[in-house]
Amino acid sequence: MPPSVTAGLPIREYLLVALTTAALTFLLTGLVRRFATKVGAIANPRSRDVHVIPIPRMGGLAMYLGVVGGMALAHQLPVLRRAFEYSLDPVGVLIGGGVIVLIGALDDRFELDSWTKLAGQVMCAGILVLFGVQWFSFWVPWGGDGDSLGSVLVLDQNQGGLLAVLLVVTMVNAMNFVDGLDGLAGGLGFIAAAATAAFSLGLLANTGGDVGNYPPTLIAATLAGACLGFLPHNFQPAKIFMGDSGSMMIGLMLAAASTSASGKISYTNFGPADTLALLSPLLVVAAVVFVPMLDLLMAVIRRTRRGESPFAADKMHLHHRLLEIGHSQRRAVLLIYLWASLLAFGAVSVTLFDGAAGFWLFGAGLLLAILVSAIPRLKSRNQGVQR
Repeated sequence: MPPSVTAGLPIREYLLVALTTAALTFLLTGLVRRFATKVGAIANPRSRDVHVIPIPRMGGLAMYLGVVGGMALAHQLPVLRRAFEYSLDPVGVLIGGGVIVLIGALDDRFELDSWTKLAGQVMCAGILVLFGVQWFSFWVPWGGDGDSLGSVLVLDQNQGGLLAVLLVVTMVNAMNFVDGLDGLAGGLGFIAAAATAAFSLGLLANTGGDVGNYPPTLIAATLAGACLGFLPHNFQPAKIFMGDSGSMMIGLMLAAASTSASGKISYTNFGPADTLALLSPLLVVAAVVFVPMLDLLMAVIRRTRRGESPFAADKMHLHHRLLEIGHSQRRAVLLIYLWASLLAFGAVSVTLFDGAAGFWLFGAGLLLAILVSAIPRLKSRNQGVQR
């Protein structure tokens, strides 16, 4: 976006909130680590795990407290207070997030069964819906006339609420499934939240400061700060795990931010030339969740084909496969970061910037990601040929 457009955006305020959230999370994680050790919330090594020593978990508690602090600061800033004055989305996220962190903390300590956790996830999604975090319209690529491409489904409260619940439950489990390497879920959460915040800021600029775009930016900014503040404690070698309390909170906040940003847009008076702009909210949502969603889909298919529960654990996730082909833990995590960043910020750049530059940058990044991913296989083949 040109400087003339960004000049009126509260970018510094959002950065201040994100950095404050990061600082609070970083400082509180040490205290939470001691608390987790004291109450026995310890991740003992299992056959499917990568770590080899017991490590405390429940880090999501520190992340949530950081989010609370960041939102409290935002409420005191005159510009960002609009996110609370014109919408209940942030309040819904604080309450729903608090409940899901409590459920996750209990699981980190007592190992709740899958159905209990699923019921808790649905309940937390319902809390978001009660506070208005739901879809009101949805674009579909069929049913258009000669002057428009596709059509818009206007959803009633039941349909919009059900769609929001499905998205929350899907995202919560996707982030939970992908949390298998040190720093992986935290880094993906940061990338996804930062991309969503950038997209929401773009909407804020393009709509002339529409107050409806303040809540998703605030939700995404505080989540990005929480993930950033937790990463120094969690990156390999990890001193603490976020546990289900953290991964489920990330999934819920991502779903809430995406719904708040994309589910309330008015898709009216559009033509074929506006197709990309109409698709951009869904494109960004799909991009930021692609990596965990792909892993989740593969896991469900793999387990059901074996006659197991979709929630049964195994050691065949995407990060496990990267380790098998020769990547180290850190390289596997950084590689997944690269793919997630490419998809998320590629979608954002195509959405917010005109011209072919975004497509060329995306193509170059895609080529780089493919080459870096294939390095271990290329090395092994070269070594085989030399022998």
